[in-house]
Amino acid sequence: MDKVRILGIGGSLRRGSFSKGLLLEAKKLAPENIDFEIWEDYNFPPYNPDIEIPQNVKEFKDKIKNADALLFSIPEYNYSVPGFIKNAIDWASRPYGDNSFEDKAAAIMSESTGTTAGSKAQYHLRQIFVFLNIHVLNKPEFMVPNASGKFDKEGNLTDEETKAKILPFLNALAEWAKRLK
Repeated sequence: MDKVRILGIGGSLRRGSFSKGLLLEAKKLAPENIDFEIWEDYNFPPYNPDIEIPQNVKEFKDKIKNADALLFSIPEYNYSVPGFIKNAIDWASRPYGDNSFEDKAAAIMSESTGTTAGSKAQYHLRQIFVFLNIHVLNKPEFMVPNASGKFDKEGNLTDEETKAKILPFLNALAEWAKRLK
């Protein structure tokens, strides 16, 4: 595998989102051996198996299938993942027998304005991944506590210590993806 294709999946729709800021910084810092793309169209209807799969969901499923690895960047909402991410996961894992996530390498970044850094959301997402047969990178973990002091008002990461952790994290995900191929 020459280049590792990583698909970034952001977990916040908020303008100036810290989650998106982490993904944008990861894309900027990605070395030449990593092709990094960010998915941004989460305008999916609530999952309903009675309706036809929307075109943007089909495109999302294709992006997932064509990626070597997935990088989720999520905040913590009420001790869990944001609802639209769960909805996107439900769409991309259906219909039965067409789970786009099957056997994928993945990693999770999280952040919160508090000290827990999104850890509960990460652990809940890991629980969801078990059923989907996603192979999540266990170490290193990537959690950003007190995020409001580490990003500017537009959501750009400004904290140098956090920035310094991104490249080793991307490299670990790329090696994990290669190992699983």
